[in-house]
Amino acid sequence: MIRTQIQLPDPLYREVQRVAKTQDWSLAEVIRRGAEAIVRAYPAIKPQAGSSWQFPAPITAEVLIEDASSMHEMALSDADPGVP
Repeated sequence: MIRTQIQLPDPLYREVQRVAKTQDWSLAEVIRRGAEAIVRAYPAIKPQAGSSWQFPAPITAEVLIEDASSMHEMALSDADPGVP
């Protein structure tokens, strides 16, 4: 691994600390996971020489809901009221 130093605005740092605490991760783990998500969201434009284009790997995500039944309610709360 490469060691690096970054600067974060105070509000962002507090949010990173909150996520780390609630997920029981280190600050470094939160930053690494965030960087991995950005890299997946912005894949390289130019393919490497001699390789053909392939679909990007699927994005994996965790559902951070303790009560599975609340997921249905959350989905309905985002629904368009005009759609049955």
